[in-house]
Amino acid sequence: MNEEIKTSPIEDFDWDAYEKGEQKGTKSREELTKTYDESLNTVKDKEVIEGTIIALNKREAVVNIGYKSDGIIPVNEFRYNPDIKVGDTVEVFIENQEDKKGQLILSHRKARMSRSWERINQALENDEVIKGFIKCRTKGGMIVDVFGIEAFLPGSQIDVKPIRDYDIFVGKTMEFKVVKINQEFKNVVVSHKALIEAELEQQKKEIISKLERGQVLKGVVKNITTYGVFIDLGGVDGLIHITDLSWGRVSHPEEVVKLDQELDVVILDFDDERKRIALGLKQLQPHPWDALDSELKVGDKVNGRVVVMADYGAFVEIAPGVEGLIHVSEMSWSQHLRSAQDFMKVGDEVEAVILTLDRDERKMSLGIKQLKKDPWEDIEVRYPIGSKHTAKVRNFTNFGVFVEIEEGVDGLIHISDLSWTKKVKHPSEFTQLGAEIEVVVLEIDKDNRRLSLGHKQLEDNPWEGLEAIFTPGSIQEGTIVEMQDKGAVISLDHGMEGFATPKHLVKQDGSMPKVGDTLDFKVIEFNKDNKRIFLSHSRIFEDEAKAEKNEARKARRQNSRREEQPVLNTPIEKTTLGDLQELAALKEKLAGK
Repeated sequence: MNEEIKTSPIEDFDWDAYEKGEQKGTKSREELTKTYDESLNTVKDKEVIEGTIIALNKREAVVNIGYKSDGIIPVNEFRYNPDIKVGDTVEVFIENQEDKKGQLILSHRKARMSRSWERINQALENDEVIKGFIKCRTKGGMIVDVFGIEAFLPGSQIDVKPIRDYDIFVGKTMEFKVVKINQEFKNVVVSHKALIEAELEQQKKEIISKLERGQVLKGVVKNITTYGVFIDLGGVDGLIHITDLSWGRVSHPEEVVKLDQELDVVILDFDDERKRIALGLKQLQPHPWDALDSELKVGDKVNGRVVVMADYGAFVEIAPGVEGLIHVSEMSWSQHLRSAQDFMKVGDEVEAVILTLDRDERKMSLGIKQLKKDPWEDIEVRYPIGSKHTAKVRNFTNFGVFVEIEEGVDGLIHISDLSWTKKVKHPSEFTQLGAEIEVVVLEIDKDNRRLSLGHKQLEDNPWEGLEAIFTPGSIQEGTIVEMQDKGAVISLDHGMEGFATPKHLVKQDGSMPKVGDTLDFKVIEFNKDNKRIFLSHSRIFEDEAKAEKNEARKARRQNSRREEQPVLNTPIEKTTLGDLQELAALKEKLAGK
């Protein structure tokens, strides 16, 4: 139900005379109308004039502009000014002197709009404090109604303190200063923070002038960032860097403090000109190294938690603020280059041995491999020369294979000790990384912590008994397993390999064999010392052809001799003993001459 509008009585009208009819006929109706019209203000449509609020309720305001009728304006047009009351003078815009119902149509909002831009510019020039109504929230700030113009209030300009909930300001009327106007786009930026900054600036100067290094003050956590905490010291802010929050490792300041927490802080440093104050929290506590057990010494075992990981090692906190470094080389007796992440991770609880301890420098180095026995202390006993073991392939080089028999015990198998029969160009042809391989200990180098190992020594040298099988000139069946520029590698029986040059590979029809072909080969050379077998396929049919040629030549010679020998028909007399005596006598006679 609408509230009743209260109006002032018309005091200058004589109702008694009107009832008695005494006022009748004193003046003509036309004269009275003229006199009444002359007593009213002369107004025009679309004009801005001032009026007086003569009545007010929650929905409407009745405004008298001195015209023959009053105007009614919705009260929400005055929401920027919650203190509006009866009797206040306000500007109104005359939209229509008289509508169809004879009502005067006024608008306070349009009156403000017509004058607002001028007033906004004046407020900026005069640094004037104005009032505005916060209409709603928008991205990055708020929309404020100022003189009927929608101005922007950035979130950073609402207060000197960070705002966590912008919605609490919606619907409030606050004081502002105009800080920026874009004349081209008719944009206005206002600030509430600017009203209190001047006062705070003075407060800061007074506070900073009284500061001293080492002074302990009470403050409230105002803001938390990844790099530190801002503390409100009562009108001036200071920063506690993350490294000054605790003697221990801090991943994020929220681990130590929370918003609006009240705490004691110590002044570490300050800058009068920049008004920066460096604060500390951990400095109010004794340094953990000073409280470290005085009986702790090198060789002692300690327990701790991994707080930081790096490729070169891990930092272990054995007490709040007391850390030691476990270098990756102290994590295992193994000689292989590995990352610290292979052994532990952040948050792990570990046991370690103190290797070095410097209380003055507040440094400590730790080791975990020392918790286990050094495998090289009794290496001759556990891995004597000639003993056989299973190892894991760790790395390849051009000259051999590095293997690990157990953690910290490494050895090298030279490429020449991989196989008796195969010529290995690279270890990857023989085995693969991570594979297990059987080995025999050949030599022990305790000083350099290396073992010389062999694989082929697990078997007897097959070359010793193969001389009788692969005799030069013997025919052996073989399969071509590899073709090279210089020849072919041929796989033979008994796990042996031979080699044939290109000219010894030519078939009888002149073609060349290919990988996978199985042929007969003649052994040209068997070298046990150099472990080489030279073969030839072409020599087989070449020798056969040569033998046939030689047989034909021999047959021709025999036939030729038979043809040249004369046929003797007379019998041949045999030489007698008497004939021999006569010949001897003749010889002596001739000698005597």
